[in-house]
Amino acid sequence: MSQAPRFRTVLSCSLLLASLGAGVAACGGPDSSPLSSTPFDAAGQISFSGPKGSGKAADPNKPLEVTIKNGSGRITDVTATDATGRQLAGELSADGSRWHSTASLAAGAHYTVRVSTEDGRGQPGTRMFRFDTKSSSNRLNATFGPEKGVYGVGQPITAQLSAPVKAKADRAKVERALKVTSVPAADGAWYWVDSKTLHFRPKEYWPAHATIKVRSNLNGIKIAGKLYGGDAKPLTITTGDRLEALANAGSDQMVVKRNGKVINTIPITMGKPGFSTRNGVKVVLGKTRYVRMTSSSIGIAAGSSDSYDLPVYFATQVTWSGEYVHAAPWSVGSQGYANTSHGCTGMSMDNATWFFNHFRKGDIVNVTGSEGATMTPFDNGFGDWNLSWDKWRKGSALSAGKQADSTPAETARLQPAAF
Repeated sequence: MSQAPRFRTVLSCSLLLASLGAGVAACGGPDSSPLSSTPFDAAGQISFSGPKGSGKAADPNKPLEVTIKNGSGRITDVTATDATGRQLAGELSADGSRWHSTASLAAGAHYTVRVSTEDGRGQPGTRMFRFDTKSSSNRLNATFGPEKGVYGVGQPITAQLSAPVKAKADRAKVERALKVTSVPAADGAWYWVDSKTLHFRPKEYWPAHATIKVRSNLNGIKIAGKLYGGDAKPLTITTGDRLEALANAGSDQMVVKRNGKVINTIPITMGKPGFSTRNGVKVVLGKTRYVRMTSSSIGIAAGSSDSYDLPVYFATQVTWSGEYVHAAPWSVGSQGYANTSHGCTGMSMDNATWFFNHFRKGDIVNVTGSEGATMTPFDNGFGDWNLSWDKWRKGSALSAGKQADSTPAETARLQPAAF
């Protein structure tokens, strides 16, 4: 008569212990051997494909394998973990004779491998291996932005890679390793702007007074071919109040809200016909108390009726091509009534000073009612919020849908131009 499967014996033992109470110390298997005995050293039972001897490193391009010698039992479990806590994926054969890794080893890593076995009588065995993998000189480093500091709720997180990553499967490896967390929590995703640039934003704006942390688990991970993940300095930023400037080119009024409450209404003038201000959500890029604006920088010939060369004060920049919110004392008579600028948002000196003192990088300027085109997402500042959440998700390599086409981000940043 064949012996009953071991799991049934263990179940019977458990039931027996439960019925007899704490007075029972142990119970035995079919051969009366203790089932809870100390595991034996399985060194002679298994074969390990890793490097033999100290000072030797494994090739990360080769799989890891653990096998049973001469049918002397079976492998019950294998875990392979590097020093950072990342666990190597693997697969155990149905008969327990072989385990092999199904993912690439990390380069320049230190691994600990724990193997559990059983012999022919069901006795447990265990063995531990430690080894290093060879490092790689071909590394994919990531630089996170912006710099550490306090920002408005519209500030995207950026990741600049040191080498291009083109295949969607390879991009997915990178995305999984780039971690963004927020307290309070915010649902967000990465978007591949081009093969070396990623932006991360939430579905909505960041929560006010949030702490946002960015880190990378990319180090040592195989990306493609001989390209492995490299270093990335972690980043922490915080957000301030939710500050939004809602500029309407139809009414020539700007309504400013803090955390949803109106705190100021400012008469403005915006781009006149032929120089209409861009519609859409823009993110403050920076501020300068003085900037010289010239018409020649946007291609207006000297001597033209539209030519200018002016000192401009309290200028808050919202595009790389030179669109600002700034003081325009020469157009006070038109502010609140007509659009007379070459694309910028002009206001009185007092109002521009107030705006300059209240707004910071990452705050929102949302323009509506203009005859101009909509702000582009990536090539003229941070227009990320002008993509719907569905379209944004398609820019992720982890999205189930078709990935959006990459948009080159290396557009030249033009000099300040319009007033």
